[in-house]
Amino acid sequence: MTREISLRLNGREEKFPIDDADTLLEVLRDRFKLWSVREGCGVGACGTCTVLLDGKPVSSCFLLAARAADHEIVTLEGLGDGETLHYIQEAFVSQRALQCAYCTPGFVLSVKAMLDEIANPSDDDVREYLSGNLCRCAGYADILRAVRVAQDKKKSRSTSP
Repeated sequence: MTREISLRLNGREEKFPIDDADTLLEVLRDRFKLWSVREGCGVGACGTCTVLLDGKPVSSCFLLAARAADHEIVTLEGLGDGETLHYIQEAFVSQRALQCAYCTPGFVLSVKAMLDEIANPSDDDVREYLSGNLCRCAGYADILRAVRVAQDKKKSRSTSP
């Protein structure tokens, strides 16, 4: 069955038809050409398809698009201003926390949600929060360093006049 849904996608109001069986991943990639949303496992276990739904990380491969109706969705393309990188993206680049980069969008969005939720996460907090994101290149030490750099950048931005 086809129905029309509305949602806020990367700051824009969108209204479009979906089939009941469409996943959010399929809609984001096929309809909106948002290539940062990637399929890894197809069952919500690896984190490569992570998007933010009302600020919280969710697996878009496992979420029916209909469930996203009337919510706000943010993908990696929705961070930053289109001209400059978001401070979390800058941190990942500066710490080389993006070896093959397949998992990077999911990690970046999960880190954003974590830093919005937890002001000063411990290393254990970071590991726990990011446990749903897998890096097949095993760049976890680099990712942890990137989180710390991003955390420092966020603090300095919030204390700047």
